[in-house]
Amino acid sequence: DFFFFYRSSIRRLSLPVRATEHTLIAVKPDGVQRRLVGQIIHRFEQRGFKLVGLKMMQASEDLLSEHYREIVKKPFYPLVRAYMTAGPVIVMVWEGSNVVQSSRKMVGPTNGAEAQAGTIRGDFSFHVGRNVVHASDSTEGAQREIGLWFQENELLNWESCDQDWTIEANEDKQ
Repeated sequence: DFFFFYRSSIRRLSLPVRATEHTLIAVKPDGVQRRLVGQIIHRFEQRGFKLVGLKMMQASEDLLSEHYREIVKKPFYPLVRAYMTAGPVIVMVWEGSNVVQSSRKMVGPTNGAEAQAGTIRGDFSFHVGRNVVHASDSTEGAQREIGLWFQENELLNWESCDQDWTIEANEDKQ
């Protein structure tokens, strides 16, 4: 059978393990309320990234104060807290090569009014206070944020059948 041959031939290729990283993407309450979750997930899947964690939750004030620890003392933080606790959020962990930097480009700048068309914020947001989505800003930030929002057993390590076709085989040597 063709599929058996295909799968067994892929295994025999012994392609190198690729360097990957993880990032946290959160669809904020306005994105959930506007039913944009599917479109946002679709963009990451189209890009070839692999979803390894996903959950819908109501963010607590304690979680948000730790997540946004850099701005907790800023005068606008109460507005951020009120916005982020106004409804459920969808938090996701995506895996892929250069996923942190690529995600930031896909999401666009914080102020949706400044975001280019084609980015998530450029297409769905027009106000800095309602910008639809959060994306980790660095690999270190992603590790910290993932640890805040997810338990280790909530992340799934699985093999994607298209990995050999979406990621350069010698990428880890660059």
